[in-house]
Amino acid sequence: MQLKVIFIALIILLAGCTAEDINSENSNTETQTDFLTSCQTNNNTILMNIFQGQSLENANSNYSLCITLNFNASPIHSENFKTHVIEGNYNSTGFHRIIDDFMIQGGDFENRDGTGGYASNWYGYCNGQASNDSDCNGDGQNSWTIPDEADNGLKHLPCTISMAKTSQPNTGGSQFFIIPEDSTPDWLDGVHTVFGEITEGCENATKISEVATGSYDRPMIPISIYNATVLD
Repeated sequence: MQLKVIFIALIILLAGCTAEDINSENSNTETQTDFLTSCQTNNNTILMNIFQGQSLENANSNYSLCITLNFNASPIHSENFKTHVIEGNYNSTGFHRIIDDFMIQGGDFENRDGTGGYASNWYGYCNGQASNDSDCNGDGQNSWTIPDEADNGLKHLPCTISMAKTSQPNTGGSQFFIIPEDSTPDWLDGVHTVFGEITEGCENATKISEVATGSYDRPMIPISIYNATVLD
């Protein structure tokens, strides 16, 4: 299933990389030496450890995010994301699209380039269409998507996490995007489903959003999720 990036006005922004040096302000002088091992909030919280570089051993920077899921407002999206984390689907995947002052996007564990991903469970949708056939006419799990919960009242405020999808409804699967501290894309409210917030480390999401990027908004030096862990 092809996933695209989010829409701005009429321009599609949805949907990682060459190894050029980035600006000096993003060099090793800003490297955090250790990943977090826990978060202050542990109820339905995800600890996501991220690094920039061709490998963890040669990382330029390390980042940690604590993501608290909102099961009350977005139960399906929260369960879907949590299950992906439990199954290890996000480990070793990249943030394939980064736009300064807007968002950072990742979660394509299928194709790892922004064109893939699918729901972690069967929620009654095949590529956005309601269905009683979990085999999706022979396409199987790769076509599983989840129903929108975008009318849950949650807004795309700084430090929130939302589900990426195509321009069609009910097409979310595994890709997600995080809003940094300096962004409030309210045109996405009611379209994409916000399902949690960054309760610790949002400044790291902002730092990631500021890295040098090239074509298709891909980071010049890869930004990858080392691991993601559920903290209950």
